[in-house]
Amino acid sequence: MTTHLEALQGALAGALGERVATTVALGEITLVVKADDYHAVMQTLRDDAALGFDTLIDLCGVDYSTYGEGTWEGPRFAAVTHLLSVKHNWRVRVRVFCPDDDMPLVQSVTDIWRAANWYEREAFDLYGILFEGHSDLRRILTDYGFIGHPFRKDFPVSGHVEMRYDAEQKRVIYQPVTIEPRENVPRVIREEKYGMK
Repeated sequence: MTTHLEALQGALAGALGERVATTVALGEITLVVKADDYHAVMQTLRDDAALGFDTLIDLCGVDYSTYGEGTWEGPRFAAVTHLLSVKHNWRVRVRVFCPDDDMPLVQSVTDIWRAANWYEREAFDLYGILFEGHSDLRRILTDYGFIGHPFRKDFPVSGHVEMRYDAEQKRVIYQPVTIEPRENVPRVIREEKYGMK
């Protein structure tokens, strides 16, 4: 008797073959796909009757620059997608690495799952990942004119600019950040004979 996970692994191997690298951890399957094969693999995951991943649950960007305490040597950016097959009650994670760290680019899957639209815009806004073929790739969470991508590991925590309302000009103005960096190490004060009776 095959388990639920083994049945999914068999169906994935039969439909996708050598186009993906499969890992199993904590009872979950992750497929790692090359950027060139990404769109075709996603199309197969949805359209193959043995798989039927008809629902895109989530898509997000990931910055691996500090992964593994800085020992990561692979590509910096990836798009990670979680898919659900309602018919089979299967879930799978698909990870595609962007081949170029300076201009992270992968194919859009909005033509396969319309739900990917806002998720891809979010990954673009927060990580700077470009999705080729997306019809309306623009910022979705940051302010107009925002410079940079705030979820990148090298983005400063305080940001580059701050905004405030100026009563004299009667409008919102942008200015360089005035927050001074501070040390976030707690200061410990111990009284003499603290904790002794």
